[in-house]
Amino acid sequence: MINTAIILAGGFGTRLQSVVTDVPKPMAPVNGEPFLNYQLNYLKNYGIKHIVISVGYLAEKIKAYYKDSYQGMAISYSTELIALGTGGGIRLAMDSTGNEEVFVLNGDSFFDVDLNEFYKSHHLHKAEISICIRRIENADRYGTIELEKYFLPTLVAGNPYTYFKVNAFKEKSERVGAGFINGGIYILDRRTFFKFTKENMAFSIEKDFFEAQCSTVDIGAFLSKGYFIDIGIPEDYTKAQNDFKEFKYR
Repeated sequence: MINTAIILAGGFGTRLQSVVTDVPKPMAPVNGEPFLNYQLNYLKNYGIKHIVISVGYLAEKIKAYYKDSYQGMAISYSTELIALGTGGGIRLAMDSTGNEEVFVLNGDSFFDVDLNEFYKSHHLHKAEISICIRRIENADRYGTIELEKYFLPTLVAGNPYTYFKVNAFKEKSERVGAGFINGGIYILDRRTFFKFTKENMAFSIEKDFFEAQCSTVDIGAFLSKGYFIDIGIPEDYTKAQNDFKEFKYR
């Protein structure tokens, strides 16, 4: 099992700045504590021992709050001196871990995925890269994912976790309706990711790696029906205040 996770926390949070201005978006308060705490408690539940937080905008706020540990997990930082985008930030953070495989999570969203089953499915199907996906009824604000075919489901306590092969990533559309979206949790293989990306360059993992390389790299998709929220817009940030009152990972 993977014991290291990278959390992306370096973005500017432009869409949320009307309600949160003095901290980076992953530190936005939800019921009196940073949103990032919920991510960390979730990862602790799955046995993660080391967290690398990729920081940039207002990095000092995150470093001052968490220092070098949280609830027994070691915390270190990968600091972007210039904005590197999601892909460049991940590559810089992976350089500091030395791990062959890592979990990667977006710091401004929460997806309640069974990481143990995600990991098992990734290796069962021998994927090079795996992402977690979710079907939502209104995918207009997200890019969607076209699934080529599915593999045999992995059964956990009678619930099927279906694993697909990604065929294509599609741009955002105002008329997309229901669709499969990228849930912002990945398993990245160091050799594969480094082979198709360049160091010290700004790039988007979504467009410049997943979308650009999906015909070259074997990208698998783990479908979960777990709770999902992205606090990137004020409406969902407000929703999170109620949703997280009875958070199950503590």
